[in-house]
Amino acid sequence: MALTGARVLRCWGAKWLGATAAATRRDISFKLDEKTAHTSLAIFKGETGVKYGMVGLEPTKVALNLERFKEWAVVLGNTAVTSGRHYWEVTVKKSQHFRIGVADVDVPRDCCIGVDDHSWVFTYAHRKWHAMLANERAPITGIGQPEKVGLLLEYEAQRLSLVDVSRTSVVYTLRTKFRGPVVPAFALWDGELLTHSGLDVPEGI
Repeated sequence: MALTGARVLRCWGAKWLGATAAATRRDISFKLDEKTAHTSLAIFKGETGVKYGMVGLEPTKVALNLERFKEWAVVLGNTAVTSGRHYWEVTVKKSQHFRIGVADVDVPRDCCIGVDDHSWVFTYAHRKWHAMLANERAPITGIGQPEKVGLLLEYEAQRLSLVDVSRTSVVYTLRTKFRGPVVPAFALWDGELLTHSGLDVPEGI
């Protein structure tokens, strides 16, 4: 099942949001952008890891900015992609509920990723994987509880794929339409995620 969705262009740009551009290079390197992180999330390990905390910071103690997610435990990467093939991996530590994928740089900050047509994600919850777009879900089989997974973004081909790192094989591909810059996107409700970027696209995928 392929999920597709239209996108309405908005006026915010990658430069305004502080994201740098990754044009045609194939080794996207990014950090997690603390300015976008919900107050329940802590960024660590040189801005490559994110940890969920049930309590989090009091919103009144966090600097007000339009980039921060207000209601959902989401954080974005700081490098925007406008072309090329890019690959990164995510190590999962003690998390049973998370989402990983990409989002428009101007994705609404009052929604979770995966619930509208501004983001494309793979979600893991209740020991099951799903592809998710605009709140529609498609089940994914052939991959179990993860320790590490990969994401392959092919901008011109309009594809985002979930990769089984242990077998170096594509498990599921979301086919869609990107109409502007996109950034890596993450949401979690327990445990930790650690990102690994600056990687070459593995041979054979």
